[in-house]
Amino acid sequence: MQRQDDPYDVITMGRIGVDLYPLRTGVPLADVDTFGKFLGGSATNVAVAAARLGRRTAVVTRTGADPFGDYLHRELRAFGVDDRWVTPVDGLPTPITFCELFPPDDFPLHFYRRPQAPDLEIRAEELDLDAIARARIFWMTGTGLSAEPSRGATLEALRARARGAGEGRHTVFDLDWRPMLWPDPDPDEVRRHYREALRYATVAVGNLEECALATGAHEPHEAARALLAAGVRLAVVKQGPKGVLALAADGESADVPPVPVDVVNGLGAGDAFGGALCHGLLAHRPLDRVLRYANAAGALVAARLACSSAMPYHEEIEQVLADGAVAPGPADDLAGPPAAP
Repeated sequence: MQRQDDPYDVITMGRIGVDLYPLRTGVPLADVDTFGKFLGGSATNVAVAAARLGRRTAVVTRTGADPFGDYLHRELRAFGVDDRWVTPVDGLPTPITFCELFPPDDFPLHFYRRPQAPDLEIRAEELDLDAIARARIFWMTGTGLSAEPSRGATLEALRARARGAGEGRHTVFDLDWRPMLWPDPDPDEVRRHYREALRYATVAVGNLEECALATGAHEPHEAARALLAAGVRLAVVKQGPKGVLALAADGESADVPPVPVDVVNGLGAGDAFGGALCHGLLAHRPLDRVLRYANAAGALVAARLACSSAMPYHEEIEQVLADGAVAPGPADDLAGPPAAP
């Protein structure tokens, strides 16, 4: 039994908000008349995904001091994610994100994060650096580097991790490149901030575009090697329809194919992958097994409408691994967290 003062399995830091998703696919946003409301935000979804797999998780972020902020606290607690470091910001609204669903590969996002998103108001002096340093995994994102004071707070958290580095602990940099969330998305300036964060990370995760931004390398193996050269011990390169490649500093590598799936909404797949990746790393599984498990988790969420409430349980992932594909079926994640199988 875990004690309250035991280290968290996973602490994430970054975006939170309300996702408003159309309840039908293939309909332009201008014509949508019914939406589902869900907990959202990449770092938050990763914490939910890891909690769904039995891990003790928490998220460091901020909301508006408004009813949507109250809703997000309620949802976090329902998903089993500790919300003690989710604090309100007076005068800023909780972010809302709309999406459009055009399967299999077109999911435009419309972010409402003005004049400044509360999750970019995370301040270094308010962080529980001891808890962050002790966590078995700390997960941060590229968006957290996009503006101050979040950038300074993120780097301070990374430095705390480096000062308390220990065997079996991971500091994950989710490259998470979303240019519309940067006030001045100059690639050279972004790369400078990314390289600073990579100095402290032990794991880097990103798709080909994100890895190219961080390293300047466009070929998957070259990008992975460049990430290792930047200081991480494990580089994970997501290649879309070609699967996932990972290279470790100790020479271990894996290159696994995607899981066949009829895509409904691809937006939460990467967050499910992230939560399952954390679970696999904490379980000390072989790299090939970690990636196959994370791929299966991502495929399950891609077959469902929502993100947070779609995060799979361990038994569901194992069933996909046994079947070799995601079984087609109706999206059943519209009413909140599904019951454990």
